[in-house]
Amino acid sequence: MKSRTPKESHTIMNELVLPNDTNTLHNLMGGRLLHWMDIAAAISAQKHCNRIVVTASVDNVSFKHSIKLGDVVTIEAKVTRAFTTSVEVRLDVWAQNIPSATKVKSNEAYYTFVAVDQSGRTIPVPSLEPETEEDKLLYAGALRRRQLRLILGGKMKPDDATELKALFFSDQKD
Repeated sequence: MKSRTPKESHTIMNELVLPNDTNTLHNLMGGRLLHWMDIAAAISAQKHCNRIVVTASVDNVSFKHSIKLGDVVTIEAKVTRAFTTSVEVRLDVWAQNIPSATKVKSNEAYYTFVAVDQSGRTIPVPSLEPETEEDKLLYAGALRRRQLRLILGGKMKPDDATELKALFFSDQKD
């Protein structure tokens, strides 16, 4: 299986915030944004895997700036690391008010997808070869983020999280 680069999975999705997308304060509803983010991330993961993918997890999503009625939402997604059958995808969300010529970063998040065959069984994914310095930093941090997700999901014991333990404990003995 041929490895891929993050730029091969790079995806940009734009949406216009319409009245049906907003709450009573004319702000984009969080659930609608999460839906759009899931679509953009899935497209990115599918580009990398060239397979059907299913959402396995969504990391903490904090809403830094509200997105208003009439804003254009731009979601950028790319694969940051591939594991055996899963990929991590980073998303950056921007809100642009075209009449006022302002653009603010609203969100960032990591989604994890698992590649599956037509029967829904997990299948191997291509490896990822980071190219830029940013790609390499995101790639290096992905294992720690994965271990944290697995611990929080009850699929890994904290004592087995070697990458996370290395952040807090040195191997030096007193």
